[in-house]
Amino acid sequence: MKLAAIDIGSNAARLLIAESEHSDAGAVSFNKVILVRVPLRLGFDVFREGGLSTEKATAFLKTVMAYKLLLEVYGVKHLKACATSAMRDARNGTALLEQARAETGIDIQLISGQEEAGYIYENHIAEQLEKNKAYLYIDVGGGSTELTLFSKEKMSARASFNIGTIRLLEKQVPDDEWEKMKTFVKQSVPAKEKVIAIGSGGNINKVFSLSGRKPGKSLSLELLKDYYKELGSVSAEERMHYYALRPDRADVIVPALQIYVSVMKWADADEIYVPRIGLVDGLIQALYREVGGEAPAEQ
Repeated sequence: MKLAAIDIGSNAARLLIAESEHSDAGAVSFNKVILVRVPLRLGFDVFREGGLSTEKATAFLKTVMAYKLLLEVYGVKHLKACATSAMRDARNGTALLEQARAETGIDIQLISGQEEAGYIYENHIAEQLEKNKAYLYIDVGGGSTELTLFSKEKMSARASFNIGTIRLLEKQVPDDEWEKMKTFVKQSVPAKEKVIAIGSGGNINKVFSLSGRKPGKSLSLELLKDYYKELGSVSAEERMHYYALRPDRADVIVPALQIYVSVMKWADADEIYVPRIGLVDGLIQALYREVGGEAPAEQ
């Protein structure tokens, strides 16, 4: 069965098409058919001006139309589409989502930060790790950061904060939002329980690639601090040249590291796993259940 998910984020829009596959034991895995990423960068308009410009709105509508054509080519019948922080804040966000639905037939749901955290948790990575530890999901996007704590083999707390890479670049994150996130982490993390971070988002995936670590290995907090210092000491143009980063990654990777390092320090987590999952993966998991899938999913 082919399933698809669309994530209209603050930095990029993503389309994931996956195919479910059942094992002899009855478990199901999702094989990636295609992943398309378009760097729309909606957040730069929204967090600076409060809405999307005509240019950005047109790019958004063309992207959704392109995704519609790909869905038709691949014969996808089941789709879940969501928009997050930038569209939540844009004064013309709802109107543009309605226009996209009228022009393409794709119904993109505007989801809250809490819902976004819930979909990311759908990947259930922590449930496959050691049972006697607490795990803190950290998903950093362009407009918001979602945190979900998994402790004693169940989800125990989750929250969303308007702290994202583009908001930081645009100096749109007040000090009290940082304090709110710090307080949440400090109050949610169990006392005397070892906490391990699980990172998602394009920036932590890129840092993992830069590290040369093998899949399944963790990154240390100290290594993230080193990358934050190293990458932050040069310009975005130099990051593009020396680290082979795309323009839409070179500017946001440093504020992303700032967020990961801060949260890990507050949680007293000295390592982070990077399973290369994100919102679109969680949407696929949720969609599978909605269309009648019952078997537990494998990663």
